[in-house]
Amino acid sequence: MSWRTTGLRIPARLLSTQAAAKPPTAVVMMNMGGPRDLDEVNPFLTRLFLDRDLMRLPFQSRLAPMIARRRTPKIRQQYDEIGGGSPILQWTRLQGEKMAEMLDELSPSTAPHKAYVAFRYARPLTEDCLEDLARDGVTRAVAFTQYPQYSCSTTGSSLNQLYREIAARKAKDAPEGNIQWSVIDRWPTHPGLVQAFANRVREGLSRFPAEIRDQVPIMFSAHSLPMQVVSGRGDPYPAEVAATVAGVMQNLGWRNPYRLTWQSQVGPSAWLGPQTSDTVEGWAKQGHKNVLAVPIAFTSDHIETLYELDIELKEDAEKHGIHLERAPSLNDEPVFLRALADIVAEHLASSESLQNAVPWAQGKGSHQMALRCPGCVNEACAHQKAFFLQQS
Repeated sequence: MSWRTTGLRIPARLLSTQAAAKPPTAVVMMNMGGPRDLDEVNPFLTRLFLDRDLMRLPFQSRLAPMIARRRTPKIRQQYDEIGGGSPILQWTRLQGEKMAEMLDELSPSTAPHKAYVAFRYARPLTEDCLEDLARDGVTRAVAFTQYPQYSCSTTGSSLNQLYREIAARKAKDAPEGNIQWSVIDRWPTHPGLVQAFANRVREGLSRFPAEIRDQVPIMFSAHSLPMQVVSGRGDPYPAEVAATVAGVMQNLGWRNPYRLTWQSQVGPSAWLGPQTSDTVEGWAKQGHKNVLAVPIAFTSDHIETLYELDIELKEDAEKHGIHLERAPSLNDEPVFLRALADIVAEHLASSESLQNAVPWAQGKGSHQMALRCPGCVNEACAHQKAFFLQQS
C-alpha cells in the first residue's frame, strides 16, 4: 500500500451501525512529551532522570530529583522563551485526529479508529493512556512510536514502560491488561515521511535567493546519543537517521551539499558528533555564509527545535557571520499526516495477511524489533520484546 497510490475506500458514514458501535481500534502515539506549562518542568525532568532505560545513575532514586531541581531554573527559562510550555501535545493530538479520520476510510474493517497519546515524561503518561483505553472498552491497540528512527533510549524506553504498565494491570486482572497489542517500532524510510521532509526542505531553501539556493549547505540535525550507547551497545539509531537523510537527499536530487549533525549533548562524556554548533562554527571558518538547518528526527515542534535551533543555534550562527534558516517541522504537513495513516493501515493489514518487506508492516512488530543490541545490559528489553511479539 503506497502513500501515493492508496485510494480512499468506503466512506466512514457508510459503515454499518454494528461496526460503528464497536470499541475503537486504538492507535497509541508514543513520544517523550514536554511540559505544558512552567509548573510541569520539574516533574518532567524528574521523570526523565529517573528513567533507567535512558540512563543508569548511582542511587538514582535519590540523585535524579536532585539533578532535576538543579536544572529546573535553566530549563524553565528556556520554556518561558518559547511561550511558556511545549506545543508537542497539541501537535500530537492534531496529528492523531487527522490520522484517525483517514484510517476510517483506508481500513474500514478495523474502524472506527481513535488516537491516544502516551508520553514518557509528561502527561498524558502511559498509565493515563491505559486508563483511557479501558474507559473506551478497547480490545485492539497499536503502539505507534512517533520517533521515526528507533533508539533504545526513545522508542525502547517507551515500549518498556508500556510493557511494565500492562504487566501490572494483568496482575490485577484489569481489563486494559487483556488488550491485543501490536507495535510500529520504526519507519525511517517510509515514502510519505521522506516526501514530507523533502517538502519542508524545499520550503526552507525558498527563503534564500534563487541564485545561491543550490549552494546552501543543508545541516540535518538529530538528537545526539552518548558514544557508550552507540559504539558500546550497538544502538541502531545513527544508521536509521542516516537512512532518512539519504532518502530525503535522493528525493531532492542530491542538489545541495549536506551533512548530518547532532544536537542536545549533555555532560562531558563523548557523544555522537559533530554537534550542530560546532558545524556552524567550522563552516564559518571555511567561508560559508548561509546554512539551512533541518530537524530530521523530530516530527513536531518542541524545545529542541524552538529553543535549541531557533534561538541558541541562530544566535551562534549570527556571531559567526552566518545567515541560518530552519526548515519548518513536519507538524501538520499534509503529506506527513497522510503518511501516518498509511503506515498504520499497512501495519493493520499485515497483522491479518501476508507480511510486507517494510518494518512498519511485518505483523505484530518489525523483524528488527526482535533483535536486541549486542551490548544490551537491560533485561527489561528482552521481556518487552517477547511480550509484544508473542501477542495473539
